[in-house]
Amino acid sequence: MSDLTHFSDSGRARMVDVSAKAGTVRVAIASGVIRMQPVTLERIRAGKIAKGDVLTVADVGAVMAAKRTPDIIPMCHPVMLTAVEVEFEEINEADAEGCVGIRVMASATCTGQTGVEMEALTAANVALLTIYDMCKAMDRGMRIENVQLEEKRGGKSGVWKRGESK
Repeated sequence: MSDLTHFSDSGRARMVDVSAKAGTVRVAIASGVIRMQPVTLERIRAGKIAKGDVLTVADVGAVMAAKRTPDIIPMCHPVMLTAVEVEFEEINEADAEGCVGIRVMASATCTGQTGVEMEALTAANVALLTIYDMCKAMDRGMRIENVQLEEKRGGKSGVWKRGESK
């Protein structure tokens, strides 16, 4: 048997069989940042973006995306999500290019046999992409950065947190 779990003995990509794994509560948290001009952040805050309430739409988009993750990630298992939460935090300190931003934190939870890291990462990415889409008419130079898994809990491997050694 191959040591690479997503490949069969013949070398073909496959979905990992998780049927022998115990169902446990699984949680994953992902984050990412979108950088923009200060005026763009001010208009988001003031509700003056022509397409509507940017963060509400980004929240809904993130939840919808998390639920559709196995439709876009080829070997991702469909899981029955029990919760998807999205939080937004303003970054008011300008970077070297004078840009401020919004940090997105997305969490996904299920009780199942496999983790929800991909669902959390997908939710964070789509929230950021939604912000870009809704604001691109006024700020095409926005940039998405540092999308990453922050934490995962549950399953055989237990708890993993970014910055902590295992």
